[in-house]
Amino acid sequence: MKEIRESTAASPEALSALTAAAEPVVIRGLVSHWPVVSAGRAGHAALFDYVSRFDAGHSVSTVFAPAEAGGRFFYDHDLAGMNFKGGRARLRKTFDFLAEHAGDAEQTALAAQSVPTWNALPGFAEANPLPLLGPEVEPRVWVGNRVIVAAHHDPFENIACVVAGRRRFTLFPPAQVENLYMGPFERTPAGATISLVSFEDPDLDRFPRFAQALETAQTVELEPGDAIYIPYLWWHHVRSLETVNMLVNYWWTPPNQGRGLARDAFMHAMLTLRALPPAHRQAWKAMFDHYVFRTEGDANEHLPQQARGILGDLDEGAARELLTILSRVLAESAAAKRS
Repeated sequence: MKEIRESTAASPEALSALTAAAEPVVIRGLVSHWPVVSAGRAGHAALFDYVSRFDAGHSVSTVFAPAEAGGRFFYDHDLAGMNFKGGRARLRKTFDFLAEHAGDAEQTALAAQSVPTWNALPGFAEANPLPLLGPEVEPRVWVGNRVIVAAHHDPFENIACVVAGRRRFTLFPPAQVENLYMGPFERTPAGATISLVSFEDPDLDRFPRFAQALETAQTVELEPGDAIYIPYLWWHHVRSLETVNMLVNYWWTPPNQGRGLARDAFMHAMLTLRALPPAHRQAWKAMFDHYVFRTEGDANEHLPQQARGILGDLDEGAARELLTILSRVLAESAAAKRS
C-alpha cells in the first residue's frame, strides 16, 4: 500500500483545491496548536480534565465490545446481530472507564462516537478552531481505546484531526466497492455499510478480490496534531493504536439547493432498477450516463435556456416543488401496491 500524499494546505482556498481533486491528503501538524492537543500530550488525565471543562453532562452515543472482539466493532457470526452493545452514557463515564483500564493487557473496546460539540461540549469548537472551514461546519468528537472501525464511506467531505493517541487510516477510492465485499445494506454497525473483510487477517479464500483492492489502497499513521482529508464517498478503515485516543472530525457537503439526498435516489434506484431484465437495465444505464453522470458532456447544450426544464439551472424553489411532486408520486405508488 502506498502512503497518502502530504500537503501543507492551510487555507480555505487550498482546501477547495483539495476537494476539487478528490484525492486524500495528510496535513501534518494542522491542529498541533490546539489546547486540547497540548492537554493530550500531557497524558490522558490532563486530556480528560481539559475536555471535561466543556462537558454539558448530556448522554452521548457509546458502544462497547468484549475483549474477545479484539477491538473490532462488527457483526456476530451469522450477520444477524452485532458483536457489541450500544447505548448512551455521559462522557465522564467513558473517561473514567478509559482511565481505569488503560493498563489492561486485554481491553473491553469502548468508544464514545460522533459527539456533537455544540450540544455536548459547548465552547470546545471556539477554543480549538479550524480556520479551513466556516463556523457552520460542526466538529464532532470521537473518544475510545484500541478500537477498529471497519472500512466504510460517508456521503460527506471529511477532515479528521487526531487529538490524542495514534490512528492508522487505510483508504480506497469509491470504485473499489466491488472488491471490498460489503455487508448488509440495511443492518449496519453504525449506519454506514461496511466491508466484511478483516484487515488484520484478510481471508483471501473467501474474499479473493480484496487483493485487487489492496493494489489501490493508501495508508498513513497519524500523530496528535495531524489531520487527514478524506474525500466524499472514499472508503476508509480506521484503527486506533493507543489505550486512549481522541479524534475531532468535520463533515460537510456543498449546498444542494433543496434537491434532496443522493442516497435516497440511490436506494430508490436499487428498488426499481435492479429487478429489471438485463436489457432494460442496460438501457437505463445509458440514460443515467447521458442525463445524470454526463459522461459525454452537457446533455442539454442544444436546448435554449428557457426550454431546459429539469435539466436547467433550477432555483431552490423549483427544486423543492419537483421534490414535492416526486414524493406524492412515490406515496401514490406505495399506496397502490398495498391495495
